[in-house]
Amino acid sequence: MVFCSFFLLEVSAQNIPEEFKKKVEDLVSDAPESYSDIDARLRGEKQDTILMGYAAEYTKAQGHKEGEAYALNHVGRTLRNLSKYNEAEALHKAALNIAEEANSIDFQVLSLNWLAVVYRRTDAIKKALDYNQKALELAESVENKSHHIKRSINVSLNSIGNLYQTLGQYDLAIEQFEKALLLDKELNNKLGMAINHQNIGECQELKGELDKALENYRRSLAFNEEINSNIGRVICKNGIAQIYLKQNMPNAALVLLEPIKNKALELGDNHITSSVFLNLGWAQMKLNSLKDAEVNLKKGLQLAQQYNMPSIVMTSYQRLSELETLKGDYQKALAYFKTADTVGHQISDDQNLRYMSEVIERYESDKKSGQIAALAKENEEAMIRLRKTQTTYLVSALALGLLASILYILYRKHQSGQEKRVLSLEQNMLRSQMNPHFLFNSLNSIKLYIINNEQKNAVHYLNKFSKLVRKILEASSSKEISLAEELETVELYMNIENIRFNNEINFEVEVDKKVDLELIKIPGLALQPFLENALWHGLSPKEGAKKIHLGVASHNNGHITIAIEDNGVGRAAAEINKENRVLKRKSVGIDITKERLANFAKDYQNNFDVEIVDLFDDTGNSRGTRVMIDIPIF
Repeated sequence: MVFCSFFLLEVSAQNIPEEFKKKVEDLVSDAPESYSDIDARLRGEKQDTILMGYAAEYTKAQGHKEGEAYALNHVGRTLRNLSKYNEAEALHKAALNIAEEANSIDFQVLSLNWLAVVYRRTDAIKKALDYNQKALELAESVENKSHHIKRSINVSLNSIGNLYQTLGQYDLAIEQFEKALLLDKELNNKLGMAINHQNIGECQELKGELDKALENYRRSLAFNEEINSNIGRVICKNGIAQIYLKQNMPNAALVLLEPIKNKALELGDNHITSSVFLNLGWAQMKLNSLKDAEVNLKKGLQLAQQYNMPSIVMTSYQRLSELETLKGDYQKALAYFKTADTVGHQISDDQNLRYMSEVIERYESDKKSGQIAALAKENEEAMIRLRKTQTTYLVSALALGLLASILYILYRKHQSGQEKRVLSLEQNMLRSQMNPHFLFNSLNSIKLYIINNEQKNAVHYLNKFSKLVRKILEASSSKEISLAEELETVELYMNIENIRFNNEINFEVEVDKKVDLELIKIPGLALQPFLENALWHGLSPKEGAKKIHLGVASHNNGHITIAIEDNGVGRAAAEINKENRVLKRKSVGIDITKERLANFAKDYQNNFDVEIVDLFDDTGNSRGTRVMIDIPIF
């Protein structure tokens, strides 16, 4: 009697066929190291957990680590397909440890990929992605890739595609599946082609492209028929039936689902079986066979709960809610709906990820629209001014003749250059505010909250980030904004930047009660470059407490002063730090802002003054920098 501790099977050596014993003895004697060589000998028995259990114990006793890793992985795969995920995880981890001891890349990659499948099935998305990426990096590091390593690369690509699909990133998922499909065609791997066509179809179905999805499901079914794969047939027919249901063809769906129900039960893959029962119940619900529908929906729910499949549990409750609505029991329908919603919140943060993606897309779209609108507005204003100028000079030309014409030409040239300069300043300022480093560093900081499951922080900062992006785009299309709007924008900016400083910066805003912030107009985004300078040149290299104070004070001469004071290292030390950096980046934001303020003031026949003061303590040591911006009240 041999006891296989990894998966709690008692294997009697007496019940093992002599022919198989001889295979395993020969395997150990020849000691092949590659997956392909071992698989060529044991392929016919690899789905038999008893025989693979015997092989695992015998190869372990004889010290053939590659053979042991092969056997453990295949027992794990069989148990995974029976939805015994905890046992499967333990087996694949044991196989991974053995493969690492043997320094076998073949079996390390195999174990990593199959662990990822277990985690994906149980909605542990981050773990699954980590393991797939490790497998892919390891496989691609091999210089002369074997057939098995190439297949493993395809498995990793396919699995990463499945993870993107789970996260709702369907285009990214299809991109991975198409890469894997191309490689499978090169290897003439019909099983891989069947799987990837099925996966592409699932993504297209989720995108609402039902005809395209149906075409890929049928291609997958054709490959599965060719290789005589029963499990492939069940998966494809279930997928096709689901499309029929979405196209409101329940009878056609029922014709496919009834025959594969028992076949799915025979196969023992509870993930597929539960899905078949749910679709069968859905079809019966559409055909008003409500009793039969309830039986099948609850059977699907029972399997999903028993074998820890949260996504299918959520779908089951959604379908049961629809069923109770049809039956007129709205109280039960509401209860099922609430349960589905609760399960959905527990298993996925995909709404946050989609929201992040949408923020980026909206930013790109709004940025282009904002720039076009700003250019159109500037052009319209320029044309109005130009028409006035033309009329004036044409009238003058009647009296002054040639001299007036020359003056007109010179003035027009100067005016055009000035308008181009103003437009260039606005565009440069927009690029400064919305530079890709700030955007993507901010998103990466927020992504860490999501990965660390800090959902409240993630949603809080995503809201602030999207509001900041919107305000920057709105400000970029306006010639002037109120000081109240500007202060709100810089507070959002400081909140986002403070994430990257681990919230160490104490940012305070103090406004004189006499100042009406709504009446004071300034160019949009005028204060941010000074705050950015204080952050990255003054406070970034500083040790200890970090503070920025922004004060707004009024004067009796019709002016107000905005003072931005930091307790950083000072301009002299900041300049030394800048010179010592390997990569030097010239800061132009403040110069651009000064020029924008000057151009803005010209229209009102007034002046803005900007003064930067170095602060020192009693001993002459730097204690920071103060920026003083003197603004007229128009």
